[in-house]
Amino acid sequence: MQLGSGNLSIETGKVAKQADGAVWVQYGGTVVLVAVVAERRESNLDFFPLTVDYREKSYAAGRIPGVYGRREPRPGTSELLTARLIDHCIRPLFPKDFQVEVQVMCTVLASDQTHPADVPALIGTSAALSISDIPFSGPVGAVTIGRLDGEFCVNPTYEELERCELEFFVSGTADAVMSVEGGAHEVPEDEVIDAIVAAHQEIKEITKLQEGLIALCGKPDREYKMKEIDEGLSSRVRDLATERIRESIGMDQEQDRDGYLEQEILDNVDTEEDGTGISKDAVSILGDIEKEEMRHSIVNQGKRVDGRGATDVRDISGEVAVLPRVHGSALFTRGQTQALCVTTLGTKGDEDVNRSLTGEVRRNFFLHYNFPPYSTGEVKRIMGPGRREIGHGALAERAIQPVIPDRDEFRYTIRAVSEILESNASSSMASVCGVTLALLDAGVPIKKPVAGVGVGLIKEGDREVILTDMLGTEDFLGDMDFKVAGTRDGITAIQMDIKIDGVTPDLMRRAIHQAKGARLVVLDKMGEVIDKPRDEISPHAPRIYEIKISPSKIKDLIGPRGKTVQGIQEETGVTIDIEDDGRVELSSFNAEAANKAEEMILSITAIPEAGKEYAGKVTRITGFGAFIEIIPGQDGLLHISQMGDGYVRQVEDVMNIGDEVAVRVIEIDDQGRVDLTLASNPVTPDATASERGESRDRGDSRPRDNRPNRGQRDSRNPRQSRGGDSRDRRAPRIPKGRL
Repeated sequence: MQLGSGNLSIETGKVAKQADGAVWVQYGGTVVLVAVVAERRESNLDFFPLTVDYREKSYAAGRIPGVYGRREPRPGTSELLTARLIDHCIRPLFPKDFQVEVQVMCTVLASDQTHPADVPALIGTSAALSISDIPFSGPVGAVTIGRLDGEFCVNPTYEELERCELEFFVSGTADAVMSVEGGAHEVPEDEVIDAIVAAHQEIKEITKLQEGLIALCGKPDREYKMKEIDEGLSSRVRDLATERIRESIGMDQEQDRDGYLEQEILDNVDTEEDGTGISKDAVSILGDIEKEEMRHSIVNQGKRVDGRGATDVRDISGEVAVLPRVHGSALFTRGQTQALCVTTLGTKGDEDVNRSLTGEVRRNFFLHYNFPPYSTGEVKRIMGPGRREIGHGALAERAIQPVIPDRDEFRYTIRAVSEILESNASSSMASVCGVTLALLDAGVPIKKPVAGVGVGLIKEGDREVILTDMLGTEDFLGDMDFKVAGTRDGITAIQMDIKIDGVTPDLMRRAIHQAKGARLVVLDKMGEVIDKPRDEISPHAPRIYEIKISPSKIKDLIGPRGKTVQGIQEETGVTIDIEDDGRVELSSFNAEAANKAEEMILSITAIPEAGKEYAGKVTRITGFGAFIEIIPGQDGLLHISQMGDGYVRQVEDVMNIGDEVAVRVIEIDDQGRVDLTLASNPVTPDATASERGESRDRGDSRPRDNRPNRGQRDSRNPRQSRGGDSRDRRAPRIPKGRL
């Protein structure tokens, strides 16, 4: 089928036939193989162990990996984010009691460098699951919806994505939307919904294509054993817990309450008497009771877990400059969610480099999100950032990116870090708020402040309640997690995950407008802390200076194997970054050192100017004149006729090698050769050759484009001696009045 700018096809039965389901998806010239397998044995886990893996092979783009060993490294950020997108879409479509381990592997085998592989990977995942015997309520489809010049476009190419006003990855079934994730440049709420609706129309056609494949080769769902819970245990736990949990709804200290009640109830239930480990069942029953009572209280009484109304935002506080010496810092607290955010300013050399199938992308703004276990009162193994941390950081970064100043306006590389100190839901949105405050504290001239809020959903039959600023319990036991970030004028990022079979456009419209109201409240609170960037950046931040040199002089500044520029950096302590257009960026904490480095650079890269005087040094003498080095690496010819008002018999009568001479540039020809005169000589740059007493070629038979450099032998005069071949010597001019 035709989808956007490419043709989409799905094949099965040719490769990976031992997998439970495998499809070969081609979109344009991009090919993705998706294989799915589910274990045959039952697991003892109390959750659904789904793993989604997305990998991009370097050979897909005709490249060899640029790392040691030349094998593909661990998945990069873009690969992990794509795997999360697929997971968020398909996870709600497995049966609630299906706890068999399922693995989905998406491998990009070919890339046409035009069409991204995330959409075919999701479509392939749905198709592979749908034709397998794994229980799955699909099929689902996905598209990326963009907007160019006011018009929506489906699956924009890489080049078009750079120019899109909005970009949303939307997935769903034929009946409803399942997930949304993307960013925009302050787009109004209703236009965001219109984009999602337009995307869903395309998704319906994609599901029809998969239904045809399922009809041809789909397998019946396998049978699996449903977990049974002892009725006696359920009755005992409910008798002990139901009323206690019902009464606790509305208490402020939600986390303390949950832990205290759970432990007290479990202590009163003899769960290990038969050695079967029934304690897990007791915990599961407690979770069911809490879910039922929480949802009943919200839907029927309008009372939330912490006593707030449906549209209330938790108490907000913030402060800036909380850390000494850092370039910018802020502490943002909303209820029991708290983020310590720090901004660091660096140079162009500090830019982040992302490598993907399309090559390297350099970023001058990036955000890292950290989630230590103490933020939720837990003890866990400390490892590198997981998919959750990378995903939350990417969402916050996408929310703030549209307001970051252009590189030409603010020359710094900006790194933002969010350390989550407490978490009770919406820590990614707290990061958006905290990082915004930290950027303002650092003096970064962001275009507008950005804030974010999470909204949730409780749906019981036809009754729906949208919750502003969710708690952790409401997120875990609710039906939707809809995060919306933006400025006062529009949305910059959204992410929606659901746990039910989908949501309608009308419900999304209500949720997104409710989120706007809460976002304005948060922005007002943030404005009370700091409402504009500081006038000056931190004294601990480096100062960046920029000078412009001729691109032709870049090689001289770099020097052989970088020795010249490295020598300047070592001598001055200044960081130097050189761009291809001749812009040179100097970064230093010391203005005096920066000035010294600037002088050294300008002396190396200076270009002679006609009419300007220089203190030069004689580097070579010939019969017709002397070569004077007026700037490093650049000499000029001081003809013997320009060495005095009277007759000069030989150059050595006036100067010798090593002498310092004040000269002035008469002329620079179109080949860059420089003619000099003594600084005291009245000849001007505008004087004609005859006025200077010489012919235009000055009698010099050397090729004009092969003038020897300093220290080189004259190719036309191998002896380089005063008594050389007369053809190599320029006849002296005899001044008027002398015979």
